[in-house]
Amino acid sequence: MSSDNIEVTFEDGGKEVLPKGISVVEALRTTGRSANGWVASRVNGKLTDLSRTIEEDARIEAITADTEAGLDVLRHSASHIMAQAVKELFPDAKIAIGPAIENGFYYDFDVERPFTHEDLERIEQKMAEIIAARLQFKRREMPRDEAVRLFREQGEQYKVELLEELEDASVSLYQQGDFLDLCRGPHIPHTGYVKAHKLISLAGAYWRGDERNPMLQRIYGTAFPDRAALKRYLHFLEEAQKRDHRRLGRELDLFSFSDEVGAGMVIYHPKGAVLRHILETFEKREHLRRGYQLVIGPTLLKTELWKRSGHFDHYRENMYFTEIEDQSYGIKPMNCLAHMLIYKSKIRSYRDLPLRLFELGTVHRHEKSGVLHGLLRVRQFTQDDAHILCMPQQLHAEIQSIIDFVIEVMGIFGFSYEMEISTRPAKSIGTDEDWERATGALVSALQDKGIAYSVCEGEGAFYGPKIDVKLKDALDRRWQCATIQCDFTLPERFDLTYIGADGERHRPVMVHRVILGAIERFLGVLIEHYAGAFPSWLAPVQAVVMTVTDGQLEFARKVHQQLKDLGVRAELDDRSEKLGYKIREAQVQKVPYMLVIGDREVAAGGVRPRLRDGSQLDMMSAEQVAALIEKECLDATKGRIGLGII
Repeated sequence: MSSDNIEVTFEDGGKEVLPKGISVVEALRTTGRSANGWVASRVNGKLTDLSRTIEEDARIEAITADTEAGLDVLRHSASHIMAQAVKELFPDAKIAIGPAIENGFYYDFDVERPFTHEDLERIEQKMAEIIAARLQFKRREMPRDEAVRLFREQGEQYKVELLEELEDASVSLYQQGDFLDLCRGPHIPHTGYVKAHKLISLAGAYWRGDERNPMLQRIYGTAFPDRAALKRYLHFLEEAQKRDHRRLGRELDLFSFSDEVGAGMVIYHPKGAVLRHILETFEKREHLRRGYQLVIGPTLLKTELWKRSGHFDHYRENMYFTEIEDQSYGIKPMNCLAHMLIYKSKIRSYRDLPLRLFELGTVHRHEKSGVLHGLLRVRQFTQDDAHILCMPQQLHAEIQSIIDFVIEVMGIFGFSYEMEISTRPAKSIGTDEDWERATGALVSALQDKGIAYSVCEGEGAFYGPKIDVKLKDALDRRWQCATIQCDFTLPERFDLTYIGADGERHRPVMVHRVILGAIERFLGVLIEHYAGAFPSWLAPVQAVVMTVTDGQLEFARKVHQQLKDLGVRAELDDRSEKLGYKIREAQVQKVPYMLVIGDREVAAGGVRPRLRDGSQLDMMSAEQVAALIEKECLDATKGRIGLGII
């Protein structure tokens, strides 16, 4: 074969000899193949534009808009289209970054005044004009220094800052029409590939998520290859908005945040505290019945300990530090150090293992204000944290036991799940051998249970690989909660040992794991999963007793007290309000049972429960109501939780 030719292999198995330097799209057309539906391609495994040239023997694969990679390309291109629209409407705007994200894209701008929703409408219309013009996305390569000069002349200081941090001698830029942007690509062939788009919302965002940097204006949007898909997504957004835990948290009077307290610090109101108490009591019972021991570690530990563990070198930017009498302390971001010290407090025998230590430990992590989000991302939170120290030969069974624990608990809450294994990150501690052993243990545990998993390269903790459990909620959204981390490294650093059957000292393995994860985050997920309508076993208020007139007050108070004595979380609404108003308010509060008491109920000495879906039950006594609620709770929790937990 001539040196001017290359061999190209196509997905259909065909092979063709073509001129070196031919573009992907030309290679398809020249050989009678169609590029219809392609938004980009993969050449020898690398994602590229259809216009990119092929310089060596290659395999070409299609990237279509109905794939995850194709949607990312489409949405990243849509973010460039949005930036072009903004620059045409607001020429003084400075552009920052505009990536594709899950379900859409965003772009950050530095503008004199915040954008308004009216501005969004104008930008969206301008985007439609740019899309209709079918402007080509053209890739340009240039020396980095030349790119710096170009963007500096344009006054685009954020692009200059990004470029000055790059070590590459040359960089790539993309242009559509008169708009030029720094970008690795790839992009769709022309703007007309975006068939459906919508700008969703506005937000403030510090440059690079750092509150010391300028506050930028962020526009969120989404794009799809067809209007039907966009319509479905907008309906999903409406449902998600109804379930937003921040709004429901206010409406249900569960929790709040205060600028006076500080960002990322949750204030639990009585109902929220009850909900949390139920979860924590459930957790303690479940751990105790599985052989875990409850422990409590301090919030402050000397900085020297954090240096020994590796957190100071690898996690310091996420920690808070303070000084007491000239001694430096770290506020714990996780609970493992105290648990290792408990293990070291006496000589351990192989007969003591596995040792399972469980703590509902409150931790603090320095999250940037730009990423804080209700209960889902906070600075102070409580983890259902446990550390299992075991012999290497016990590791497989312990990991499988944790997997069973997670699956059983998530079934009670009604979650399905997916599992991922996250492998060694670039910034890590420990030997290659230990990482291979730890990763192999996680893989074999999942494989032996027949559980499918995906692999996230380089996303493990700095001390070990992990299994991440992604919950799927009522809207089929994924949430990271449970995690299982296998660690051969910290036991080495803290010289943890046990006396084996041979009388010699041996090194245990440590498993870090959470089931619900951060209680705050899990509560946020639960609120959205149930849309605030908690099942009876979780509902802060299980029943509201309400009167029609003041004439039923005495009997209503008696019923209310009976229910409380039987363990029902009941409230009494004896206000001089119309009954319809009381019922509507209880429905808004999503109370499972409403017990309306009028003259007929007083005469019969019972109540007729009304459910929050509007259905009505037959007349029954307070004892029967309590028995009904208890059965519902026990059925939902597989016999774990009845009445009287509060």
